[in-house]
Amino acid sequence: MRHHGLRNMLPAAGALIALSSAAALALGSERIVAEQAAYRAPAAGRCAPSALNRSAVLPGTPLSVSPLPDSYSASPRTQISLLGPPAAAIADVRVRGSVTGKHSGRLRAYSQGDGASFVLAKPFRPGETVTVRGRVRSGARGARFAFHFVIAHEDAVPHTPSSTSAAHANQVAHFHSRPDLQPPLLAVTARSPLSAPGYLFAAPYSGGGRPGPLIFEEDGEPVWFDPLPPGAGAANLQVQQLGGTPVLTWWQGYIPQQGFGEGENVIDDSSYNQIGRVHAGNGYKADLHEFRITPQGTALLSVFAPIACDLSRLGGPKGGAVTDSIFQEVDLRTALVRREWHSIDHVALSDSHSSAVGTSRKWPLDFFHINSIEPRADGTTLISARNTWALYVLSTRGGQVLRKLGGRHSAVRLNGQTSIAYQHDAATLPNGSISIFDNGAVPKVHPQSRGIVLAIDPRSRRASLLAEFEHPKPLSSASQGNFQALPNGDWFVGWGAQPYFSEFSPSGQLLFDAHMHGTYQSYRGYRFPWTGAPREPPAIAAVAARKGVPETVYASWNGDTRTSSWRVLAGPSAQALAPAQGARRAGFETAIALPSPAAFVAVQALDSSGAVLGTSKTIRP
Repeated sequence: MRHHGLRNMLPAAGALIALSSAAALALGSERIVAEQAAYRAPAAGRCAPSALNRSAVLPGTPLSVSPLPDSYSASPRTQISLLGPPAAAIADVRVRGSVTGKHSGRLRAYSQGDGASFVLAKPFRPGETVTVRGRVRSGARGARFAFHFVIAHEDAVPHTPSSTSAAHANQVAHFHSRPDLQPPLLAVTARSPLSAPGYLFAAPYSGGGRPGPLIFEEDGEPVWFDPLPPGAGAANLQVQQLGGTPVLTWWQGYIPQQGFGEGENVIDDSSYNQIGRVHAGNGYKADLHEFRITPQGTALLSVFAPIACDLSRLGGPKGGAVTDSIFQEVDLRTALVRREWHSIDHVALSDSHSSAVGTSRKWPLDFFHINSIEPRADGTTLISARNTWALYVLSTRGGQVLRKLGGRHSAVRLNGQTSIAYQHDAATLPNGSISIFDNGAVPKVHPQSRGIVLAIDPRSRRASLLAEFEHPKPLSSASQGNFQALPNGDWFVGWGAQPYFSEFSPSGQLLFDAHMHGTYQSYRGYRFPWTGAPREPPAIAAVAARKGVPETVYASWNGDTRTSSWRVLAGPSAQALAPAQGARRAGFETAIALPSPAAFVAVQALDSSGAVLGTSKTIRP
């Protein structure tokens, strides 16, 4: 049974954001008044601020705020996020829309103790200017603050119902005991005893069968599959830590043709009970590209938000639209948005390798396309943007782009083997180097996709290639993909639009390789240790004996990783069962032939010591 809401599994956490010094508070009022006086009403069709890459930190205060001051991309249903000092230090918050007038609301504290959101009673109107005022105290000193932003005109991308074609026989598995589960078959073409321990994690979609999160064994046998309803998709299945406990997380929802997600992130415990559904805040729907739980009891998630925009200066339509890439930090206990970062506030539209020519309100300019978000211990955040061919190092507190790696106007020289294009999944390694899944397509920029590790020299501002991993069968992945560093030094690659999963040794030896058949894709693929202990009982099916064919019992337990063997119980009635046969577990479903017919049968799952883990219902063959 699935449970809604998040259990109280999160540890108490200190403030993530350091407060400004008391001396800085003295700078406040004069600067705010000057900024307000210089403000002008928005031009028609405008979507970017007058000055890019402003800080979210209000001058003279310890506050980091969102929406960003001077932004034109705020949601009509936004809350006002005030991050930094304790909620008790924030007072007299007043919000006024230039069209809707004064807005009432409630100041709600973050569970981390470092700020609060002013949650409004009613939404704003598109195009109006919103002014926020209030007071904040730091120690014995206090300051007034004020900032403003503009509400975007949202662009509703048409919902195109998706259809699932019938699966071919060689694409999906079939089980007697669980006919409702038909996971994609995984063809394993390379294995090695040297590969890292753990199971394979994927979320296949766009194939002949039902999509859903899926765990595989090393030999390609499924361990757990959760098929989703028709029309839904899944992505980014992985193991994360929630309050020090391993959990399964994945995204599920609707995937528009425009290449992002509109849905929610799901958290399951090791018994596959749903303990959380994490939604984007401020009226948005969570995107599929990133969901990362932090030790502070928050989650980072991506959002794609198409908004109206005049693109005529870029060769696009005056009445056009652009897809703004956003990430939020959400408090898992309160569901409040602690911070919200918008690409359109910090990066020029002209930096994109996507053209505005031919775009429309139905097909907005996807100028940025965020696909990974990594908070770093040094107070910065590393993100990857597919369509600018660049990685960005941001100030976590202020949100400003501090350094840009790749793309146009790169702060680091990338060329030849170090150049990247349409990349995904940037991650910082313990030695400071950066791993990247470099798609190199589409259109094709590199001969094939690859996983790479780059070292960045801050003095020379040059990048050097430390490692490169390519598939022996050259694969060019037009989208998606990831590059996972494993604890033993190996590298695991999910090839995204290409339905392959590979593991390489540090020296580049291919240790594991597998693929799904047909048109299946999996946004990412991972290897993780995992212990699954389902609360539902094992499943059973039985085929009665026929002439020359013994009675056969089929046993399975979706998601269990502990079962070592099966024991069949048989008898003349459901109340008179006794052990009749045993067998080693043989994949997802084990077929067990009985020595003689039985009127009633059940199965017991046994661990390696012979202890009973679970018992199925009793059935007639």
